[in-house]
Amino acid sequence: MQSPPEDVAPRGMIWGLQRRLLVLLLITVGLIVSVSVFFHYQSAGTAALQQDQRLLRLVPLLADSVVVRSPDSEEHVNLDEPLQRAADLLNSPGLTLLLAPAVAEFLSEQHGFAAFAVFNDLGSPLLGERWLPTVLPSTRNAEFLSVVEAGVTYRVVAQRVRTEAGDLIVMLADGSDARQQWFSNVLLRVLLPNLILFAVAAAVISLGVARALQPLMELKQAVENRSPRDLNPIDAAGVPAEVRPLVVSLNRLFFLVNAQTEAQRRFVADAAHQLRTPLAGLQAQVEAWAQAARSMDGGDLLSLRAGQVLRLRDATRRTSQLANQLLALSRADAISADVQPMQRVDLMALCENMLALYLDAAASKRIDLGLETRPAQTLGHAWLLREMLLNLVDNAIKYTPQGGRVTLRCGVDNGPTGVQAWMEVEDDGPGIPPDERLRVLQRFYRVPGTTGEGNGLGLAIADEIARAHDTHLQLDAGAMGLGLRVRVAFEAVTH
Repeated sequence: MQSPPEDVAPRGMIWGLQRRLLVLLLITVGLIVSVSVFFHYQSAGTAALQQDQRLLRLVPLLADSVVVRSPDSEEHVNLDEPLQRAADLLNSPGLTLLLAPAVAEFLSEQHGFAAFAVFNDLGSPLLGERWLPTVLPSTRNAEFLSVVEAGVTYRVVAQRVRTEAGDLIVMLADGSDARQQWFSNVLLRVLLPNLILFAVAAAVISLGVARALQPLMELKQAVENRSPRDLNPIDAAGVPAEVRPLVVSLNRLFFLVNAQTEAQRRFVADAAHQLRTPLAGLQAQVEAWAQAARSMDGGDLLSLRAGQVLRLRDATRRTSQLANQLLALSRADAISADVQPMQRVDLMALCENMLALYLDAAASKRIDLGLETRPAQTLGHAWLLREMLLNLVDNAIKYTPQGGRVTLRCGVDNGPTGVQAWMEVEDDGPGIPPDERLRVLQRFYRVPGTTGEGNGLGLAIADEIARAHDTHLQLDAGAMGLGLRVRVAFEAVTH
């Protein structure tokens, strides 16, 4: 029998949905981050361009702020407090600095991140910060460069200008370049919030998807826990609307399969019932003829007729047994498909009744039919268990040779799953080879070379009934390796 497929599709489907949602979230967050970074970069570039234009406008004003001071002049420059230290450093003999309001406002706003310097046309520093590099523009056009001082990147503009003190090179530096804080701004304002958003959204989506798919998992569990013969419709009340068409289709399929199975079961049962009544009447008449033929005295013709009647009797017995076995098989299938309550069954009484039923058949073959029983009870269907034991005993007596031994046993033992009640039938007949013990449980199969009459249904029916009781037949060799011992164990009822 082909093994059922592994249970990987449902779980793979659930994880696939979660992965898809997380990937879509990641792509969405990535697009948002990319767009945000692009706009931040554009904004930083625009701010840098505005900064360059501001420096370019302030350079001529800074050049106009440099004036020549006469030697006897005591005039001094009044600067705002933030620029006092710069004024002390920027004064040079013969030159003074009268800052234009726009330049003073720029230096005040960018206090600590702004600087300027004045050089002569040869590059000698006259006024301003000493750390600014010497730049000698070859033309009168402004030149831009970047300078790093104390960890701060300054945007510097240098221009050669003509003043009343002659040609001078003036430089103005701004350390508030938007582009140098661009990465940290993007990290704090864009990347970090979006990463936190992604982590929170991933957790929420994972929980949400798991909760949203819980009805689907419950549906999967309900189908998985079903008996293979349970074709009742699935309750679609708590099923999500997206899955409801699938459940409706499954229920329609279950209905069709159940109808077909029920029709086949009714056919087998009806056929068995239809065969049973006429075959019973035929068997009764043939039995009477056989009895009459035995009591007659006569010549060879009478003996021939008697032999024919006996063969006819045997044929009707086999046909009647086949009908009974088909009926038992149909009932076992019905019990397997329908959930019916089980009742307490006394296995000891069952074995004793079976012994009384087969004493005559065993005596006719001089078979020693024995009984070794201890009190044992289980939950099951009494008439099915009787049918199972009947098939096992009938097989044992049928295949055990003249003068053999058949023993019925029952009892209670401690098994791997707890206390077990068991029954077994042991004979010293031809037995079954180990490699054939699984195949003889198939319907209509007989071991090649088997002598005697039979339909290949006895052990199949017994195994079907055992499976209807959540157990199975155990086939082993009999005592001293001879014959066959068939054992079936049930969950015991001890109270």
